Amino acid sequence: MPYPPRLSHLATRAVVVAKLMPTYARAHHIDEEEASQRLSTALAGRMLPTLLDSAWTAMRGKSKRLTDDGLVEKVAATLSERPLRPGRIAELNPAWSAFLILADLEIGTAGDAARRVMETEEGRRRGDEGLAEVGRFLAAELTRGK
Repeated sequence: MPYPPRLSHLATRAVVVAKLMPTYARAHHIDEEEASQRLSTALAGRMLPTLLDSAWTAMRGKSKRLTDDGLVEKVAATLSERPLRPGRIAELNPAWSAFLILADLEIGTAGDAARRVMETEEGRRRGDEGLAEVGRFLAAELTRGK
């Protein structure tokens, strides 16, 4: 099931960038402003809806007690006071690395070798795993509040 429209109104591109920026900045050894700009560019296209879909799937799988409306309300409560609060720094693993490569491909900072690798069947599988992993991280960040 696709995520509810209200989720995209709560978890805007700016909110998702804020949650992912600390990990991206540390992984690339760049400052937070540069990381925010790069992530904002990467999430301007089809990557943001895919991440929100992964996050929604993770939220629904994690919370059996809450209805879909209850989950959206939990996200709203979490984001109510400080929606642009930076997320935690995630522990990097192969799935996160694949996501970072996908983001770099979206903004054009990854090389041709990375593009060729991600175009293979194994690369696409790893990319899907990366989107799922970051979706789980995002789900945790969007529901960790109240």
